[in-house]
Amino acid sequence: MRITRTSAATALLLAALTACGPTADTGTDAKPESPTPKVSATGTGEVAQEVPAGTQATANLADMAGKGLQSAQDEAQAAGYYHLTSHDALGRGRNQVLDRNWKVCSQSPAPGTHSTDTEVEFGTVKLEESCPASGDQGEPEEAGSVMPDFVGKSVKVARQALDGSTGITVNDVSGRDRMVLVESNWQVCSTDPAAGAELAGQPVTVGAVKFGESC
Repeated sequence: MRITRTSAATALLLAALTACGPTADTGTDAKPESPTPKVSATGTGEVAQEVPAGTQATANLADMAGKGLQSAQDEAQAAGYYHLTSHDALGRGRNQVLDRNWKVCSQSPAPGTHSTDTEVEFGTVKLEESCPASGDQGEPEEAGSVMPDFVGKSVKVARQALDGSTGITVNDVSGRDRMVLVESNWQVCSTDPAAGAELAGQPVTVGAVKFGESC
């Protein structure tokens, strides 16, 4: 078939238009593929460091032995410990009414790093007293069916350990027939029934003298 000049020109024009036709859109209006968003443990879209479940804060608990009770409590609180308690290390059951009048002999737990939820307990004596050479006396557990050994403990501790329904009579065995008023100031010399005897609801008699006196 014979091709005229017009036909040839038309063919060239069509070829040129085809070459200049639409191509893949790579301009600035193109939307890039969005990266996968990072979601925190809280689901807020913020990147956050995941903390294992059950993780608790810890802090160093200093050695408080020899410090005043008030100072020891302040230092423990500054470290993050707020569950604080104390007891009479001489086993007399006295209350620490004015903390600044008492000093620390022992502590539980021992110095070191612990959870700040840990209860910290201080064994204490009054400022003018010496810490017990034989260790913290603490307080005896509640008496069960057997009479505990209360000798050397305070009358107050003995009364607290015995069942609340037990009838208790306290006698001054110094020979001066004094009234026993502040029981934490009196030490047990003897008990009837004696230590180790069966407790079956019978009344208890306690012989006592003031601390510092000989039985």
